[in-house]
Amino acid sequence: MTTLLYLSTLMFWLLLLYYSIVTIAGVKQRSDLSSAPPLSSYPSVAVLIPAFNEEVVMADTLRAMQRLHYPGKLNIYVLDDQSTDDTAEVVRRFTRVFSSIHHITVPAGKYKGKSRVLNYGLHISDSDYFVVFDADNEPEPDAVRKLVEQAEQTENAAGAVGYVKTKNMFNNWLTRMIGLEFQVFQLLMQSGRWTLFKLGSLAGTNMLLKRSVLEEVGGYDEQALAEDAELTVRVSSSGYMLPVVPGSRTWEQEPEQLRAFIKQRTRWLTGNIYIMEKSFHELTHWKGRTFFLSIQHVLTYLVFILLLLFSDIFFVMGLAGFPLPEFAAPLLLIWFISYVVYISHFFSAIVMDENISLKNVGYILIMYFTYAQIFLILLTRSLFVYLWGRIRNKTIAWDKTQRYKSKGDET
Repeated sequence: MTTLLYLSTLMFWLLLLYYSIVTIAGVKQRSDLSSAPPLSSYPSVAVLIPAFNEEVVMADTLRAMQRLHYPGKLNIYVLDDQSTDDTAEVVRRFTRVFSSIHHITVPAGKYKGKSRVLNYGLHISDSDYFVVFDADNEPEPDAVRKLVEQAEQTENAAGAVGYVKTKNMFNNWLTRMIGLEFQVFQLLMQSGRWTLFKLGSLAGTNMLLKRSVLEEVGGYDEQALAEDAELTVRVSSSGYMLPVVPGSRTWEQEPEQLRAFIKQRTRWLTGNIYIMEKSFHELTHWKGRTFFLSIQHVLTYLVFILLLLFSDIFFVMGLAGFPLPEFAAPLLLIWFISYVVYISHFFSAIVMDENISLKNVGYILIMYFTYAQIFLILLTRSLFVYLWGRIRNKTIAWDKTQRYKSKGDET
């Protein structure tokens, strides 16, 4: 028990140290407000929007897409994956008014999900670049332009990665905590990894890619549930850069009920378990800078959650008065310092995002005891889903995230 305690404490501290260094680097990058200068000419871009039963949000999404200000040729393709609601009719209303918006019906295929739809979108378009937005996204008018400018002026860039903000962040406790998590892990640490290792991670939305690079690496893996993370590994292992552009922002919905959140994150974690398994078979996943991506997957989706479990066990045992192994320092003091480091990452994020409020501070103080603990359930559920699928030799089904009407929409 003592050996296990020492090992878990050491790993926990190494993990916190790593994340702290990345956070500091992220603050440094976020503090630099400079952006890439304008281009003399702009390459063509296709906006790809995978859609399945998205009538609830599609009108808001297309209004935002039409407000995009891009100096070059820009076409918007809604890739309708056999929707059974009124998604097609909503899109067609826009196609009758705006020539740049196109409704594309994607034929059925062997695999269900975003990867197959995006591969089809690449097949029917011919732009120099493509940018992916989820069907609930509302990008800011300059989002695409900033991605292209950075990609064109970064040596050996395969594209660029923007920032994802939570549109419904203040609807309830869950959306607020998701929004705070995104500010830390989706931007601040993303910026830090770019500063330290010149590594960017595709976020699934508000991400730009060069068509020629995607064709070179073989397109999307249609079995991958976390298609963005899986593609990131292949693109990076091929030697390409994915610069992070904090100034390119899109707003998206997040789950408002715990059940919907668990379903979404189970898909994400299951997809990342698939990537971890691939990394143990393919040495290219540990090549050069890609080594840090593979390590990140192991740390985030396995080591951190297991250490969280050990932390909970020792914390409860200490409070309950159970005898614990002798240790050089009080366990509760070590746990408290770890907790302080954990919340300091969130405080750094809200300062950089200019999102400081008493409510946000209050939520940050309780997130370790509430929101973070959900990931123990998620890892258990994801491992079961993945292993059960492997035992039955069946591809795990892609699961659509629930959408919600905006507050101003008619009910």
